[in-house]
Amino acid sequence: MPQGYDTQDLIEILELERQACLEGKRLYVSELASSGHPILDHFAKTEGMQKYNAFQGFKAAVHVYQQQQKVSGLVWQQVTVRGESMGFPVVHSQLMALPDDLEQLRGYVAPLLGLWGRMTAGLDLYLAVEQGKNFLPATEADVAAIAARTHWATLQAWEREDFFEILLQLGWGQPEEAAQWRAWPDSGSEYFHGVLPGRRPIC
Repeated sequence: MPQGYDTQDLIEILELERQACLEGKRLYVSELASSGHPILDHFAKTEGMQKYNAFQGFKAAVHVYQQQQKVSGLVWQQVTVRGESMGFPVVHSQLMALPDDLEQLRGYVAPLLGLWGRMTAGLDLYLAVEQGKNFLPATEADVAAIAARTHWATLQAWEREDFFEILLQLGWGQPEEAAQWRAWPDSGSEYFHGVLPGRRPIC
């Protein structure tokens, strides 16, 4: 890959390659084509695995390029909650976080926790469990306990006249690996929901 690509260039290149893989223009031909997940591998079609692995191979090459050329994997996200806005960095879903990126992410944990604290006063708090299929009542002490070992955070909110929910993700390790069960416990995250009193999380 020639030099000179920035973060946005890599995002666009990856999207073009993802589309080419989905359309069958790129196939990873291997008898061992595998997602790494035995249940998925058992039920997925071979061509689907070839498409998946073709893209994963290309993405791995992009990650090597990022490391060699020091191209950040961060993009900016904006959240507005009850009239208060905050911008913060997140790692793009197809890119990796460089060491400098992780340091920058760490610097936004405290401001995001501050916004969460201001916006959840008087709300019912829940911790998502079972991959978000269930919720346990939580307290600010529970949030603080996980925040103590947090490397990065994200915040989302949904509000209408009769509805409000705010979602705080507290993570550690590599953000792009946090959702993969194989990366646990080195990388992962927990989700806290704040909802109006008497409500349950739905977002």
